[in-house]
Amino acid sequence: MSPQPLTILQLTHAGEGAGSTQSIFSLSVHLARRGHRVLVGCRPGTLLERLAAEARLEVVPLPFHSLGSLAGAINDVIGRHGVDVVNSHDTRDRRALTLMRWHGRLPQPFVVTRRTMPLTLPPELVAIGLTADRTIAVSAAVRAALQRRFHPAGRLRVVPNGIDLERVDAPPSEVDLAAARAALGTLDGRPVIVVVARRKDQHVLLAALPALRRPVAVACVGIEPDRDLIALRDALPGRHRVAFVSFTERPLPFYRLATLAALPSRIEGLSQALLEAMALGLPVVASEAGGNTDLVTSGETGLLVPPLDTMAWARALDRVLGDGTFRSRIARAGRDLVRREFTLERTAERTEVVYGEAIERRRLLGGRRSR
Repeated sequence: MSPQPLTILQLTHAGEGAGSTQSIFSLSVHLARRGHRVLVGCRPGTLLERLAAEARLEVVPLPFHSLGSLAGAINDVIGRHGVDVVNSHDTRDRRALTLMRWHGRLPQPFVVTRRTMPLTLPPELVAIGLTADRTIAVSAAVRAALQRRFHPAGRLRVVPNGIDLERVDAPPSEVDLAAARAALGTLDGRPVIVVVARRKDQHVLLAALPALRRPVAVACVGIEPDRDLIALRDALPGRHRVAFVSFTERPLPFYRLATLAALPSRIEGLSQALLEAMALGLPVVASEAGGNTDLVTSGETGLLVPPLDTMAWARALDRVLGDGTFRSRIARAGRDLVRREFTLERTAERTEVVYGEAIERRRLLGGRRSR
């Protein structure tokens, strides 16, 4: 437990089927277990709202349709619940909090968490970075990208995402396993490559498959295929199979059926999907981009591939599938790394430290004003 239990308002405009939703939810649960009062402010009807309610966290439905109405609602929540620190996880909420601070309506500490590689233009990024008391980057790669866009370095802290081992280690039900098998279809002995992600660079992996002589089945989980993906699938040699699986709240059974996990993506902050796959002992192949490089040391805890190089993807997949000794070694090393360094307990402890720094900064600024 933190030395001082806090009332924490976690804010996000997101909250649907993405890794960030699971990360925010899991962090909130662990902070509550450590003695804090956690309020989850999100859009009504989202997956995050339901998960938080089922975990008996206090849910605060908020109107995100305009910054003005959102700012007013946040101000009301802070006043009614005696919030000690506000943590923003998405664009719209951090904008609303910044406007509140500028208008003198947010004396409470304000922390921003950046969960993806930043696309924010430097003027806005600097304005928010100079307004928030602290900014959490979920990986060293995110921190470096923020600094390249002129984010003030003194207020940046790296707090990696953590993995909920209780959730990952829980055996899937026979019903969920059967549903995953049905979604994959007839495998005929093909090894399964699982990609758990919204629409990212799945097209690169599919474009690499014709160069892969070994028959494989690819499960793209969490995605509605567009015309480009369908065309790539339909043009594949008959030795390969590709299944597109709509978003599911239970992706973990697919890992249990897979030979390896792949993540073709250039925008990851620190991927929840990679954490889950590695924690379960799956070897991973990922784009050499973003926070993937914080998790994967190529040749040791997985393989990294130049993001858009289809032939490099084919070679990497062939290497992992064709060399059982290598596959077992990187899988074991990846599992050990995640279970040692990327636990939710460590994430919660580090987050508490950042909250404490933000609170102290506000206290010092308040003291200066009082003089």
